[in-house]
Amino acid sequence: MARDYPRSYRVADQIQRELSDLLRTELKDPRVSPFLTISSVEVNRDLSVAKIYYTVIREEDRADTVEALGEDTGYIRKLLSKRMSMRSVPQLRFFYDTSLEEGSRMSRLIDDAVRSNSTPEDGES
Repeated sequence: MARDYPRSYRVADQIQRELSDLLRTELKDPRVSPFLTISSVEVNRDLSVAKIYYTVIREEDRADTVEALGEDTGYIRKLLSKRMSMRSVPQLRFFYDTSLEEGSRMSRLIDDAVRSNSTPEDGES
């Protein structure tokens, strides 16, 4: 079992679940968007650092949310340590996840390419 699903993956999954709930229910910073979604968490092998990737649905909330998460990292880690049964909780590093925006941009480019390459229907001359 351990080789199939390393401890760092299990810790990352637990951090993602706990952080999602914690940010929704316990963090009272008004700058953090209520539309914040934790898209993924990666924990390094020695469990010392967790990279948290998040998205914000409303673009106008992005700057305030980035600032708030940067300032509240220590407090969030403290809240997280109360919920997790670990000797030490990893350092938290927050990164804005641009994969949804990139996917949307690529989809638009593909749609534009398909539209520009369309040929007239057969039988028309």
